[in-house]
Amino acid sequence: MKKQSIIFSLLCLIITTTNAQKNLLGFKSSEKEIKNEQAFDAQLSAKRVGENIKLLSSVPHHVGSVGGKMVASEIAKVFKEAGWDTKIETYQLMFPTPLTRTLEISGATNYKAKLKETPLKEDATSNQVDQLPTYNCWSADGDVTANLVFVNYGLPEDYETLAKYGIDVKGKIVIAKYGRSWRGIKPKVAQEHGAIGCLIYSDPADDGYGAGDAYPIGAFKNDQTVQRGSIMDMVIYPGDPTTPNIASLEGAPRVDHHDAKNLLKIPVLPISYGDASPLLKDMAGPVAPREWGGGLPFTYHIGPSSSMVHLKLAFDWKIRPGLDVIATIKGSEFPDQWVIRGNHHDGWVNGAADPISGMAAELEEAIAIGGLLKQGWKPKRTLVYCAWDAEEPGLMGSTEWVENHAAELQAKAVAYINSDGNGRGFLGAEGSHAFAPLITEISKTVIDPQTGVSVFERSKASRATTAATPSAKKEAFESTEYPLGAMGSGSDYSSFIQHLGVPSLNIGYGGEDEGGEYHSIYDSYDMYKRFKDPTFAYGVTLAQTTGRVVMRLADADALQFDFTELHKTVKGYINELMNNVNQLREKASVENELINNKAYVYAADAKEKLKTPELLAEVPYIDFTPVLNALAKLEKAANHLEASKKAADLNKLATINAKIYSAEQQLLTTAGLPRRPWFKHSLYAPGFYTGYGVKTVPGVREAIEQKNWAETNEQMAEVAKAIDRLSVYLEAL
Repeated sequence: MKKQSIIFSLLCLIITTTNAQKNLLGFKSSEKEIKNEQAFDAQLSAKRVGENIKLLSSVPHHVGSVGGKMVASEIAKVFKEAGWDTKIETYQLMFPTPLTRTLEISGATNYKAKLKETPLKEDATSNQVDQLPTYNCWSADGDVTANLVFVNYGLPEDYETLAKYGIDVKGKIVIAKYGRSWRGIKPKVAQEHGAIGCLIYSDPADDGYGAGDAYPIGAFKNDQTVQRGSIMDMVIYPGDPTTPNIASLEGAPRVDHHDAKNLLKIPVLPISYGDASPLLKDMAGPVAPREWGGGLPFTYHIGPSSSMVHLKLAFDWKIRPGLDVIATIKGSEFPDQWVIRGNHHDGWVNGAADPISGMAAELEEAIAIGGLLKQGWKPKRTLVYCAWDAEEPGLMGSTEWVENHAAELQAKAVAYINSDGNGRGFLGAEGSHAFAPLITEISKTVIDPQTGVSVFERSKASRATTAATPSAKKEAFESTEYPLGAMGSGSDYSSFIQHLGVPSLNIGYGGEDEGGEYHSIYDSYDMYKRFKDPTFAYGVTLAQTTGRVVMRLADADALQFDFTELHKTVKGYINELMNNVNQLREKASVENELINNKAYVYAADAKEKLKTPELLAEVPYIDFTPVLNALAKLEKAANHLEASKKAADLNKLATINAKIYSAEQQLLTTAGLPRRPWFKHSLYAPGFYTGYGVKTVPGVREAIEQKNWAETNEQMAEVAKAIDRLSVYLEAL
């Protein structure tokens, strides 16, 4: 056993605590709930998880495909057999697929890209005829020829580096590495800088032989593996780009896709590092900075290329049916309070890991809940289990369903619990921070199948062993709360929380399931069984975790919202922002002092003086008082509500419950975020240049990052108003 593994195991043993519970959060008496959860657990089957992953990943099943219809039908069958009232809701979705894909280089180097992944005898489904070819969905049609420029990961700061070298990408095609940000950010930034085309590849240093053995020997990318994926600018709005803000039903009015505000205007294509190698090897110009280098066996240059690159793409822009499977069990006492659970079912190809591993766990929950129904249990609140279509192209199935049922959801949805892909490893959870105590409590009752300790304890041990400093290790080791993350984007929770203000959670396991199969033909049952979760035990673990969330919310005497935790978290965000402003002010002061003292000139090489930079604009005083005052009111209101809940009888709790789940809607702003009004939540949103990555208090944070001080003050006022609304709402409960 490796030394690190021994230390990790010892830490797990040291911090193991008893699983004995006091009364569960939200329950006057916990005995019945604990027995129901034990009966639920007893019906979960790792064997059946594996069988469902094998069945549902047996064929390609992208939106609108024959395989997609089969998968939706099989999922509906499982729900029906388990006793759920089941239907399929169909939405008419724009979904472009490739007609023409050409990439070639000519001149000093002559090469035509293969643009095809290699079928393997070790992977039984890697040669099926209905597989989507390698492409980036929502690329523009285009036929462009130009020199190529290497832009590292294609982030805004990489273009700042290019400018220092005097290299402009205007009129050029760029090539960027996958990683460090969501894929759609790379062509977005390239287009903003005037590029006429964009290529994206996975460098072997990041996701190939530099990371581990290549598939099929190991789990990482071989030289022909390609990551497909959407490049829709989802930070503007997700869903069908031709029906913004309305459901894509038959006959719905549509904008032309050329005019959609969340679609780019340049052709974009993902390629393998096998196809990227001749292009990068042809690069002339300066040697790339050391930190830009990769794992290919030659020196990386920035370009422009010696030869000309020709990129030609054309797509079939068709409307195709998206099939959302919706299964319901009506609540016995509060039928108009809905606990909603979802996972998507569509894949780019066979999708065993993404998304079927998570979908199989959701089906296990549905089967076990069906078993409880046969034993006489009935949920107090209505359960709604969803299997979304068309998540991969841009969260379309869930977004269109939310837009179609928006008013009803804002009136009835207690919570939305999401999962996506799942694998071996550690608990990952993010969501509405009023749910933080609930996730902490549940994580202490679910046992990790590899170590035999709770998933809370294993997660804590991991944080302690990987922390960068002694103080961080001590803090992780002594933690008694699970560190619930904030929600960005990239999965089906986005429209629930960020558009409607429905309290949401996103839960999954991973960290010991690394590999390069993502969105490729190798995301298969064979790959999953070998490298992701060989015994399918973590499918059961996910079902136990999300199943507990569903059941406790469904049957709670007092819904488990704790706004004292939300207050504490938001106060931390505001402190971060205050520190950010102070750091910017200090940086400007130091830089301007250097400029005034001509330090840059004196530090230049004797052969050539540097041009003295322009003085940086001073950072003005930013008044955080309105938000701090609002937080003080929220703290008082949240504490008062917690005291009221503890003293309340069941009738009073029912009255509070009927309104408390709508409280998060008070954090929505009417106008939405600047330049993207679809996103209305004042606390959580995907970043404008991070894509999936979250920006907390996004209106204020991004205004500070852009040094837009007028907008900073405007957004500060909006956040303060939102927090004040929440305080007033809680005080009235």
